Amino acid sequence: MTLAHILAANLIGGLFSLLAAAWLSMTLLSGIVGRLVSLSAGLLLGTAVLHLMPEAFESRTDIHALTWTLLLGIVGFFLLEKFAVLRHNHHHEGDGHHHHHGHDHEEAGPGGLLILVGDSIHNFADGILIAAAFMADIKLGWLTTFAVAAHEIPQEIGDFIVLLNAGFSKGKALLFNALASLASLAGGLVGYLALQGSRDLLPHVLMLAVASFVYIALADLVPDMHKESARGGHGWRDRKTLQQLLLMGLGVATVALLTGMAHRH
Repeated sequence: MTLAHILAANLIGGLFSLLAAAWLSMTLLSGIVGRLVSLSAGLLLGTAVLHLMPEAFESRTDIHALTWTLLLGIVGFFLLEKFAVLRHNHHHEGDGHHHHHGHDHEEAGPGGLLILVGDSIHNFADGILIAAAFMADIKLGWLTTFAVAAHEIPQEIGDFIVLLNAGFSKGKALLFNALASLASLAGGLVGYLALQGSRDLLPHVLMLAVASFVYIALADLVPDMHKESARGGHGWRDRKTLQQLLLMGLGVATVALLTGMAHRH
């Protein structure tokens, strides 16, 4: 039953983020994308600090070992991003960001295939983290899936537009992104089988999920938010900062509400 939840969550979450990203990409609703980045940052930080971390600490695993896992996880994600395994681009032509024409075509590299490779690896890792959350608690699993899907939408938009600018047709870009999203199913299955054999690893995988969420929020999404708010004068920055703060707060509040409801049942 747990495996069914894991596979269903990865499939539903992947399809939702992919279709939402494709629709937003084709309609070029860049304002909505910016808001999703702020909301996603709140959802990721809230899920990491309010739900995943307490779940890991409530196990009988040594707390110092878990904090070492957290630290090494953050450093590991930094290195992965340095080697372009993790790659998050939330801009596109005509999005209001002042890049020279063809910037995304240059970002795509040879045919945009690097984007697809990196996205597949990232989705595979997400699948493992979602599996760990479900094996700790079903409600935690669905909450983690929700947070992952929300953060994937801006990333998928970046990937989709990069592929279009690299010469892919809309249908081909959608197909290749869909194939890359299936890597999360493989990750979910591998995570389930690995953790079935060694439940002692579960708290450490949860802490890796915390490291992943915190790193993505602070190293990827928050800098995007700073760039967005810096585009205008003082009035624009103040309004944009307030909007971002409210959306981040909404994300955290949503997680807190869902966490409270889960604990009451």
